[in-house]
Amino acid sequence: MPDRSSRKRRPRDVNVLAARIVAESTGEELEREEITKNPAAVALGRLGGQKGGKARAAKLTAERRREIAKAAAAARWGH
Repeated sequence: MPDRSSRKRRPRDVNVLAARIVAESTGEELEREEITKNPAAVALGRLGGQKGGKARAAKLTAERRREIAKAAAAARWGH
């Protein structure tokens, strides 16, 4: 049985799907656009992500943390 993670996803756009079918049937390779991210933006986002959780936790009161924990437990266990 084939591994599900190796299965290719079908594109939602009909034109892209048609191009893929034609390329596979003729043995051609489709051109793929390389997605590149701005390294400065990645670094800035990572920096904010690293700070965010700690800053939010420090700002919360013990009572509010308890409420959040109860809501999380209820969601997890279905109560």
